[in-house]
Amino acid sequence: MNHQPFEEWLLNDKNLTHTERHELDLHLRTCTHCTALTATGLALRSANVIAPAAGFSMRFQQRLAAQKVAERRRKLWGMVVLVLGGVGLLGWLATPIIYAFLASPVEWITVIIGYFLFAITSLHALTEVAAVLVRIVPDFIPPYVWMVLVSALAGLGLLWIISIWRFSRVPQGVSA
Repeated sequence: MNHQPFEEWLLNDKNLTHTERHELDLHLRTCTHCTALTATGLALRSANVIAPAAGFSMRFQQRLAAQKVAERRRKLWGMVVLVLGGVGLLGWLATPIIYAFLASPVEWITVIIGYFLFAITSLHALTEVAAVLVRIVPDFIPPYVWMVLVSALAGLGLLWIISIWRFSRVPQGVSA
């Protein structure tokens, strides 16, 4: 059942027209949800409002300020514990590495040179493999597949050019 206009009328205390009032009365006869909402609204409107004790707003503002200070302090201590815990864990994990680094400089220098040489020889081997593949792969792919690949790439390039052109066009204004 659609309660939307009726709930809006009941919750907003809207002045209703005669037809709206008649529709609401008909709806309230069949809908227990909206009837309960009406009863709740009547109970809330008929409740006596008691003025707060003297100085209530001042006490509330002071308590709110104290809560904010306490929350900032908790966040600060949480951050301190988190940072110190992270630094401690990192130090615990890095201690063997630092100890080995400081113990014999010859070892870490040879390790660095070894990694550098490994990187260079791996890069050289990969370029050789790529060169061999570039020479061999064209012989395995039939010409019609090359035509499809080239036309697909050309189509994507054309699509890219058109999209860039459409997004980079400067509007010329509104013509009357």
